Amino acid sequence: MGTACYSHRGVGMERVMKKHEIRGMAGALVAALLLSACGSSGNEKTIVLTNEAWQTAGKSENESEINGNGQPGTDEMELEGIDSEDGQGTSMNGKPTESWEALPLQVIDDNYRTYYEVFVYSFCDSDGDGVGDLQGLISKLDYINDGDNTTDTDLGCNGIWLMPVNPSPTYHKYDVADYYAIDEAYGTLEDFQELLTECDRRGIKVIMDLVLNHSSSQNPWFQEACSYLQGLHGAEPDAEACPYFEYYHFSKEQGGGYYEVEGTDWYYEAQFWSEMPDLNLDCEALRNEIAEITQYWLDMGVGGFRLDAVKEYYSGAPQSNIDFLNWLTNTVKSQKEDVYLVGEAWLDMAEYAKYYESGIDSIFDFAFADKDGIISKVLNGSSAAKYGAAVGSLDDMYSAYNGNYIDAPFYTNHDMGRSAGYYAGDNSEAQTKMAGAMNLFMSGSAFLYYGEELGMKGSGKDENKRAPMYWSMDASAAGMCDGPADMDDVKMKFESLEEQAQDPDSVYQYYKKVIKIRNQNPEIARGRAEYVLVGDFLAEDTKESVCAIKKSYAGQEILLLFVTGADTEELDLTKITLNGKAVGADIEIRGALTTGEESITFTDGTAVMPGFSVLVLK
Repeated sequence: MGTACYSHRGVGMERVMKKHEIRGMAGALVAALLLSACGSSGNEKTIVLTNEAWQTAGKSENESEINGNGQPGTDEMELEGIDSEDGQGTSMNGKPTESWEALPLQVIDDNYRTYYEVFVYSFCDSDGDGVGDLQGLISKLDYINDGDNTTDTDLGCNGIWLMPVNPSPTYHKYDVADYYAIDEAYGTLEDFQELLTECDRRGIKVIMDLVLNHSSSQNPWFQEACSYLQGLHGAEPDAEACPYFEYYHFSKEQGGGYYEVEGTDWYYEAQFWSEMPDLNLDCEALRNEIAEITQYWLDMGVGGFRLDAVKEYYSGAPQSNIDFLNWLTNTVKSQKEDVYLVGEAWLDMAEYAKYYESGIDSIFDFAFADKDGIISKVLNGSSAAKYGAAVGSLDDMYSAYNGNYIDAPFYTNHDMGRSAGYYAGDNSEAQTKMAGAMNLFMSGSAFLYYGEELGMKGSGKDENKRAPMYWSMDASAAGMCDGPADMDDVKMKFESLEEQAQDPDSVYQYYKKVIKIRNQNPEIARGRAEYVLVGDFLAEDTKESVCAIKKSYAGQEILLLFVTGADTEELDLTKITLNGKAVGADIEIRGALTTGEESITFTDGTAVMPGFSVLVLK
């Protein structure tokens, strides 16, 4: 079987690790912010956000008094490292000041989640056969979410999208042979039930891939239908004698994408591949079967379904697709009220937006994904306005079809080349990181493909895009999978989790911070986004690498500022109103992300942001 080629540091490694001394917080692996006070009036406040361990303004040795408003007087403050046991410093008014990283999580148990897409085959192998399995996934759940909001060792995702786990003759399993079982290579139904139990204990909602456009040619439905046709010897078929005949599109004429039923003058439709016969979704008996399938898995504890290839249910007939999705949504919602459904319609935005007419919760937001999507284009030099304007337009577009829609932003998936390959040159690591923030800071249920948080690579044939999860640079280490048999050797750009977990500046640590900020601020996932025009607050000579997005939720507003280019930008934000007042010195910092050694500073409504950075204000 194919084995990934993992380059070690000093032997072709493309990344040189940057080490920073972490002062005052022994053992800390994550960056935080530096708070300081300055100014002759005693009212001016400067907040510095850096990748170093966070520091705050401490009293100088000659401090003699506190001024009238309870703050140290002019020139009475200087920067000092944190020396308190709890990692807190002293703010200007003498009260403890914490980093945004110390803010409590506000994870709401609803259908706005952060999903982690898992290809079980390549994720974690528990029994040493080279193939990932459900017990392997269970062993890594604490990596995804340990269920304890007081810890900082998990990613913080509270949803898992399982690529198909049903029995199938292919490695990818998008051709289902039995809709009521688990592929034996992955484990048993008991293993699956254990997975659901452990996920529920951690607050993780599991959605299964539900493939309804076609089945496997090895599915008993298809096998029985073909055997029935082979035994007719010219007689006309009778659905009462073989109901499965109507589960598929059989015809006496060979149209495009039709294949011969061996030994007969019948043909069957299979638009994707001869071994994936298309299902006849107009068949009432099949619809009843589908309802039994969804009820079966929902009763077991599944939280919803990712619906594969919804635009191909009736190829070339969008309204028929929408009508079937409407039936399916109503059916499943009647079975479980809080079920979550997300559909894959690989189309232009204006076209997949129409699928919300079905009443489905979510449709994947393809416009922002892949190497030619909005996020990648902006980070490769297009104006940041392209991202801001697109994000700001989504609510009007989608709510026109369904006022209860939940967007489903994603950046990569199992059908796309991995994002670390989208960028080259000195800024490629910063761009890889920024892309994660631009995806996960969008509203809705955001999706993260396994390994993207490590900057994994893989492009070309599909097998390369589904390479083994990069737990270790040692391909023979416990838990490591072999990957698909036809996978090429994949040379990784960044080190494995083992190394990145120890590096505060790694791609992995950056992704953890992004998800943490998303979990601390419900407005990010649930807020209605408004693009703030660049001309409203930026100097005329500022480059087109900045955009601001305001989000409103439950009476609160939050502001997201993105610098998508390499240059430092000085931003006068005082013309922006946030929660009823102009942005000024008393603003609350809700998150800050930098990708290099430079820090973000914020002084009385003016932010100075280095290249490829993000600032979150409230």
